[in-house]
Parts: sequence; C-alpha cells; structure tokens
Amino acid sequence: MSLTHFDAQGHAHMVDVSAKAATHRVARAQGTILMEKATLEVIEQGTAKKGDVLGIARIAGIQGAKKTSDLVPLCHPLAITKVSLDWSVVSNEHKQQFGLHCEAQVETIGPTGVEMEALSAVQVALLTVYDMCKAIDRGMVITDVCVLSKSGGRSGLYERKEDQSLSG
Repeated sequence: MSLTHFDAQGHAHMVDVSAKAATHRVARAQGTILMEKATLEVIEQGTAKKGDVLGIARIAGIQGAKKTSDLVPLCHPLAITKVSLDWSVVSNEHKQQFGLHCEAQVETIGPTGVEMEALSAVQVALLTVYDMCKAIDRGMVITDVCVLSKSGGRSGLYERKEDQSLSG
C-alpha cells in the first residue's frame, strides 16, 4: 500500500481530490481524559473556577473540527455540515480510574473524508478539559484517542473492532 501524501519523487503534497465524487461522509472518534476523583466531582458539580467545563470543551471541540486544515498541513479545508460531541463519565472505583469519555461525530458532503476533523474535535475538547482543570489536577492523562468509524467515499465503511487494541 502506498501513502497518498507523497508524490513519485517522495515529496509531500496535498492529494488532488478533484476527480473524486462528492458523497455524504461521516466519521466518529473517541478519547478519554483520566483524572483524580475530586477533579471529576468538580466538573460534575459545575464548580470549576473557569466555568462550565463540558460546555466550553464541547464548543472547543466543534472549533477544533472546523480548524483541522489549519493545524494539519496536508488536510483539505472542508465544508463541515455537522459536528456533535457527547460526554460520558468514567468511574471505576475498583481500578481507581475516573474521568471523562468524549465521542465526536463529524459530517460533510464532499470528495474527502472527515476522520481528521473527528480526531481533532476529540483532542481539542479533551485539551480544553485539561486546560480548565489543570489548577487542581496536573496529572490528568489523555488516552485512547482513535477513529471509531467512517463511512462514505470509495473505500466505504470502516468500523473499529471492539477487541482492537489501542496499545499495539
């Protein structure tokens, strides 16, 4: 399999998508930020000094999806038609793991997919949680960021297998 972002001479270039059909494309990505139990409680109670952590992180994730081509040099600027972010609490007393799980869905109608935009949405949202809570917990860890699924385009449907390891 060859990498599409390199020309015959091995130089990086933006892939020409002008001959590709415009189709409805959807990508979903996920990630988690682990933190101290007390940090999670502050977020859940809405008492963080910087404000509504999840609301602001959701807006940041949407903005991250929209700005992907500004951050990743060979990404095409896309006319995104939808971005949504959903949060769920990670709470495992037995393992002493606490945090927030973020899942993003990004959609467009165009000649190239939105996987990078979904990944950017998740990562920017999780970075925003870190930024807003770092004063109380600098040990937070962002983990397990990956594409869950993508559809549309010539390569069709991709769905991550449940048993697919994130650690190799």
